Amino acid sequence: MRDTDLPAEEFWESFYAARERVWSGRPNVALVDVVGPLTPGTALDLGCAEGADSVWLAAHGWTVTGVDLSATALARAATHAAEAGVALDLQVHDLAQSFPDGRFDLVSACFLQSPVEFPRTRVLRRAAGAVAPGGLLLVEHGSAPSWSWAPPDLVFPTPEQALAELDLDPAEWTTERLGAPEREATGPNGETGVLTDIVLALRRRAG
Repeated sequence: MRDTDLPAEEFWESFYAARERVWSGRPNVALVDVVGPLTPGTALDLGCAEGADSVWLAAHGWTVTGVDLSATALARAATHAAEAGVALDLQVHDLAQSFPDGRFDLVSACFLQSPVEFPRTRVLRRAAGAVAPGGLLLVEHGSAPSWSWAPPDLVFPTPEQALAELDLDPAEWTTERLGAPEREATGPNGETGVLTDIVLALRRRAG
């Protein structure tokens, strides 16, 4: 059986258990750029992994709920939060099956990508439903670097395609950011490369 044939929970637990730390611990560039100027409120971080974005948000005044499928990743997020002196509400969810309750001023889905079967568009539409009036939905995904698990023929949607897939009511939403900036990035083993980030920042109208 190939790794990508495993059930999602088993795949991601194996993914995180394979090394002491997978990610850099630094927040995503788009998150810092888009959210930095905003007034803090409540935030939902979908696929929070080892907690870098959640911790950054909490350190900047947000009340954060972080969600991931991997208990190992969430344990590392809890450790990161404790070391940073911030509090997080960390919840285990298989987003294909369950979703956290409530509405949030910010819903972030940065690199909510998976090599195993995952209904990403359906989950992102549900994420949009969790945005409070006046709140922001931030979606980021990107090109596959050389160190990625992604197959070389994988094609990610353009910003316009990603927006169309969400099928949001234009009378209820405004687009604040829609683009594909490039940046240099470093992989978990020190690999370097240029990535193209697909970034959508969508504001739900206040009323």
